[in-house]
Amino acid sequence: MSSNTAIALSDQEFARFRQLIHEIAGISLSDAKKPLVAGRLSKRLREFELSSYGEYFRRLSQSPAELQTCVDLLTTNETYFFREPKHFDFLREHLEKPGLIPSGRPLRIWSGACSSGEEPYSIALLLADVLVDKPWEILASDISQRVLDRARAGVYRVQDSEDIPRRMLVRHCFRGVGANEGNLLIDPALRRRVRFEQINLNNPLPEVGQFDVIFLRNVMIYFDGDTKRQVVKRLLSRLRPGGYFLISHSESLNGIDDTLKVVKPSIYRKPDA
Repeated sequence: MSSNTAIALSDQEFARFRQLIHEIAGISLSDAKKPLVAGRLSKRLREFELSSYGEYFRRLSQSPAELQTCVDLLTTNETYFFREPKHFDFLREHLEKPGLIPSGRPLRIWSGACSSGEEPYSIALLLADVLVDKPWEILASDISQRVLDRARAGVYRVQDSEDIPRRMLVRHCFRGVGANEGNLLIDPALRRRVRFEQINLNNPLPEVGQFDVIFLRNVMIYFDGDTKRQVVKRLLSRLRPGGYFLISHSESLNGIDDTLKVVKPSIYRKPDA
């Protein structure tokens, strides 16, 4: 196969990948995503010197590792530090009120679709700033092992840090030197407070315990209605009574859940037991 020859993704081949990603991840790819699928998988065709996307699809059934790579490529979403800042303002205000921090146990927060780590590290920076020496834990999960590996490393481009408040940047981030010049490194002490785990929200959840706050942002837009209902129900079973559930401002729980109480747009509270 010539490296200069563009291979077309047929409608039939696209339908196979669309069904596969829906079955595995619950993500619904519209027809408009066909160029994205072709673009993200084209490098894999070149890697294996394949002449069609159909050949690559057949390879997936023979290689669990390549199937994971395919899922990684088709489910990775853009993210950045302190995205949708009103959520972090709310969390700070909530934690600064007397009596709202748990007594006798750590505050627990779950970043349910953490991608490359900017969301859970933003939460960690805020908790370190507000709670100081009080105990807290963050679980950060994603379906993609590739982005989780990047998140665990805690290395980002310096220009990606523009939305991190300066005092947090100075206290908990390091500028890379030598081979890491131009990069930003999250303080290892802070990284250790965040546990990254591969979790597919479209499947029954592993035993992760109960949480005071769950972030599920910028992922439901890729789910159909039934998948949204199932995923939200699973996560709410892990949210403590009185806990908060945060979604993106571009998303809605209308018709998805009627048990939560709206606190502010995109911020919900689970009623007390």
